[in-house]
Amino acid sequence: MTKKIGFYGSGNMAQGMIQGLLAKGVYSKEAILVYNRRDAPTLEATVQQFRITPITDAQQLFAQAQVIVLAVKPQVLRSLYPEIKQQLASDQLLISLAAGISLSELENGLGTAKLLRAMPNTPLAVLEGMTAVVTNERVTEDELQEVLAIFNHVGKARVLPEQLFDAFIGVSGSAPAYVYLFIEALADGAVLEGMPREAAYEFAAQTVLGSAQMVLSTKKHPGELKDQVCSPGGTTIEAVKVLEDNHFRSTVIQAVQAAAQKSRNMQS
Repeated sequence: MTKKIGFYGSGNMAQGMIQGLLAKGVYSKEAILVYNRRDAPTLEATVQQFRITPITDAQQLFAQAQVIVLAVKPQVLRSLYPEIKQQLASDQLLISLAAGISLSELENGLGTAKLLRAMPNTPLAVLEGMTAVVTNERVTEDELQEVLAIFNHVGKARVLPEQLFDAFIGVSGSAPAYVYLFIEALADGAVLEGMPREAAYEFAAQTVLGSAQMVLSTKKHPGELKDQVCSPGGTTIEAVKVLEDNHFRSTVIQAVQAAAQKSRNMQS
């Protein structure tokens, strides 16, 4: 791409996107700009790790980049509305990654701008992210496809009605943490049975990866794939019974709902 992309913020999500975009060669190092406060420890670390272009003045970020990614926490973004509104050009694409900030709030704070709200998750750093995207009416179809292409290079991206963003956060945005807990618990069980921890983590993680790929590749219902593993009277159905006895599925459902409700509560 010939356009420059600028990151306002250099935290975990910005680093994940930058790592993925560089790995796919979507942007050159020179075309990726990053700005943060001069005293922000993540700025120097991000620039050193990826050898991208640091920007020490927010005004220069908006002057040089055609696509701006707002990768800051919601409370920080709200404090930046006057500054951003003053510097934003009418033809720039502004992508907000802030949870809990709706398009209507962004429009109220930033005025007539081309606004996109995107909710990625952290696996985009290894090119396996999942991102939900919604735009305001000022974004053209070509511009939407441009942004979807950015996120599709680091995983998968889908346009999603904004009223479903809270559900998305519960099932995808926050969900890597649930999966890591599950992998850790699987490995702990194997360690309890005498397996070395390094091997246990590899076996557990690869099994989760392969199982997810089975769902995506076969398009079969997860229940059908589960049934294929559960032989009558076998080890798997015995383990499934223990999970069911301990409300595994109900607990996961409640976790998704809790994350979604927290997202709703964060909105002003």
